[in-house]
Amino acid sequence: MSNILDLDAIRRADPCVVARRIVERRNQLGLEEDRLAYEAAMSPQYLRHLLAVGPAFDPGGFARIVGALRMTWSEVLEGRADAPPGQPDPASHPLLLHLTEPQCWELLGTHGIGRIGLPVEPAPIVLPVNYAVDAGTVVYRTAAEGAAAPRAGAPVSFQVDHIDDRRSRGWSVLMVGEAQHVGDPAEQERLAALPGATPWAGGSRPLWVRIRPYKVTGRRIGTE
Repeated sequence: MSNILDLDAIRRADPCVVARRIVERRNQLGLEEDRLAYEAAMSPQYLRHLLAVGPAFDPGGFARIVGALRMTWSEVLEGRADAPPGQPDPASHPLLLHLTEPQCWELLGTHGIGRIGLPVEPAPIVLPVNYAVDAGTVVYRTAAEGAAAPRAGAPVSFQVDHIDDRRSRGWSVLMVGEAQHVGDPAEQERLAALPGATPWAGGSRPLWVRIRPYKVTGRRIGTE
């Protein structure tokens, strides 16, 4: 569908979603509401009314809005086909669910890729690391003087997520805790045998960091 009117699609359109796309496009172009109304040959009051009731009320009026915003009907009714990753339209009636701590650990699995948040100056930094789970803690290896090496006892955060852009579903787990250095050679050897413990970045990474969390939270978003 380009700018050809598809009356069935217009009747099915969610007014709230259509209005959001139009406002986002107006902001993108830097158009004030009054200016958009002028370009669409209608009063600002009628423009607001159309955005509230949806395109099925006056397809011709919406066609003028679409033209003024240099959009196509497809973009208004279905969203951009080339939307950047992480910016899909939300699923119908999405639900945000809070996860229990056992559910969070289940999602973390035995190993994977996460993000370590470190309290450094002039501002905190967040870096990706591959991790392994060990007895209610998360461990990873890094260079002793590397960017991902916190001082022993430093407060840190660690986050893992999985996002399905197309289906607008996903989950996120966040833990806050203390960073500890693992110095015992026997313990280092044991940790090295865990699944996912080998650093993907390669090179010399002799420092083992253990994140001992004092709070683990998570959220899941979906339609059921």
